[in-house]
Amino acid sequence: MLTIICITILAYCIMGKDIRSLLDKLEGIDWKGKSQDLLNKLKPYALKVGRMAARPLLQFYYVMTDRNTTTLERALIYAAIVYTISPVSLIPNAVYRLQGVLDEGAAFLYVYKKVKDKITPAINGKVESTLNEWFGAEYEIVEG
Repeated sequence: MLTIICITILAYCIMGKDIRSLLDKLEGIDWKGKSQDLLNKLKPYALKVGRMAARPLLQFYYVMTDRNTTTLERALIYAAIVYTISPVSLIPNAVYRLQGVLDEGAAFLYVYKKVKDKITPAINGKVESTLNEWFGAEYEIVEG
C-alpha cells in the first residue's frame, strides 16, 4: 500500500494536483523499517546496473533516511527509487523503448530537483562507503 500511495503522490506532484489527503495516509509509517527494506531491494539492482547507476539511487536513499527529511520528500524519494528498480512500469521499456525509459527519468529528475539541496558531503560519504562495500574500493590513495 505504501508503494501505491507514494507513486500516486509523485504522479500528482508532477501533475500539480492536491496531495494532502494522500500525505495524511502516511502518518505513522515506520520510515526506518521501510528504508531498510528498500536498501535490501536496492542492493541486487545496484549490483546488476553498476556503480555509476547506483550512486544517485543511494543518494536518494540516504536523503530519505536523514532525520531532517520531510514526509513528502520521503514519499517522493521512496516512489522514485521503487519506480526505478521495479520491473513494472507505466510505459514498458520492452514495448516503447525510449519512451519507456523517459517516464522513469522524468520521475527521477522531478525528485532530484526537489531534494538536491539535501545531498550533503556527509551523504555522499555514506554513498561512497556503501558503493565500496558493494563493489569494492574504486581507487586507493597512495601516499608517496
